[in-house]
Amino acid sequence: MKIRPIRVVFAALLALLLYGGFSDTRPQEGKQVLRAGIAKVDITPDLSVQMGGYGARKGMSEGIHDRIFARAIAFESGGKRLVMVSLDLVGLGDAYEYFQKAILSEFNLKPEELVLAWTHTHSGPNPTLNKERAHANNITYTESLKPKFLQIVRDALDNLAPVHTAVGAGSSPVGASRRLLKADGSSRVGGASLDRNPYGPTDKEVLVLKVTKPDGTPVAALFDYATHNTSMGARNMQISGDVLGYAQQFVEKILGSATLAPVFVGGAGDINPWYAMLPKFETEGGWIPETTLLGTLLGEEVVHVYRGIKEVSPGGEIKTAITTIQAPGKKPQSLEIGKDSSLTLPITISAARVGNAVFVAIPAGFGTELAIAIKAASMYQNTFVVTECNDKVGYIPPEYQYNQGGYEVFSSRCGPQAGDMVVKAALKLIYGL
Repeated sequence: MKIRPIRVVFAALLALLLYGGFSDTRPQEGKQVLRAGIAKVDITPDLSVQMGGYGARKGMSEGIHDRIFARAIAFESGGKRLVMVSLDLVGLGDAYEYFQKAILSEFNLKPEELVLAWTHTHSGPNPTLNKERAHANNITYTESLKPKFLQIVRDALDNLAPVHTAVGAGSSPVGASRRLLKADGSSRVGGASLDRNPYGPTDKEVLVLKVTKPDGTPVAALFDYATHNTSMGARNMQISGDVLGYAQQFVEKILGSATLAPVFVGGAGDINPWYAMLPKFETEGGWIPETTLLGTLLGEEVVHVYRGIKEVSPGGEIKTAITTIQAPGKKPQSLEIGKDSSLTLPITISAARVGNAVFVAIPAGFGTELAIAIKAASMYQNTFVVTECNDKVGYIPPEYQYNQGGYEVFSSRCGPQAGDMVVKAALKLIYGL
């Protein structure tokens, strides 16, 4: 059961009043032919590299635990396109614009027609083009990614073929709130510490877009789930796709090697895997690593949802939209809120509809309750909230968390009102579709 606190429900009702009323205005499928193409490439580093995700981690990677990949799925209908890329990386850092511009230019795409996302694995390489601060191996690795990214987008667009689609929803306990309030104030970043809070708000929903050929042959199981990809901690020095990497590989193994299972991260700014920041992959005595178990558990739910979707539909138009808001800012690595009202932060949000599947892309570590608010107020039965994508503005927590402190607030570059502003802007885009 999804948790929807009173403040979330109120925000949802307000959004309905502002952007569309209470009538059932879910659009029906168009008669246009919907086509899709998929592609996948191995992006595991050949060299030892600096890993991303933990400032406390020192040294270089020490081997490969499991291989990491880039996956692309392209949609086309009536001349409109949407390309979605999922990368088993912590992010793209200072190289984001380098890759985005290359893809947009090469394939004549508009910014709102590209979702360039990452699983935010903290056990992967740290991409960068900053030669002054990074190891030479990381520069070499990052430069090697460009032709691979261009190739999978090209292959996906070159292999477009008619498809049928449908959306299904399930639930998984893999993610848990990571904000545990400590009344004694022992946390250095306020009263909320990065510990498992089993009773805190989480979004357990697993959304799956089923894509098949007209004859029913599986093409893709695109899925969305809200969790940080941090089962392994700073002491792990092996490259891994972590929980979400395992989930993707499990789905592809069960549904068939020709099937793509790109994952997109939901509102996971304050959510960790149930077992988080472990020191190593424990295998002694036949022990199965927790990362493997969690990834398998999530992957099994994706497969169950996929197989439970009995009716898929042909056709459907594609619509895209984009907007940039100026949100109030704050100094990062600080709990001093509102000390400088002149600070602002641009946040670019995009949205897309593929038939009756709707995606909203938010470039942040987005608070789970904010994502739930978008889903609750959306005119669509199932709305994919995609975060960790399209650049990165850092954490966007709900406003009430600024009174509690915690890592997300401490690290954020956003002021307390930013979250509500993003929710309203995202819903305006969705209703405009």
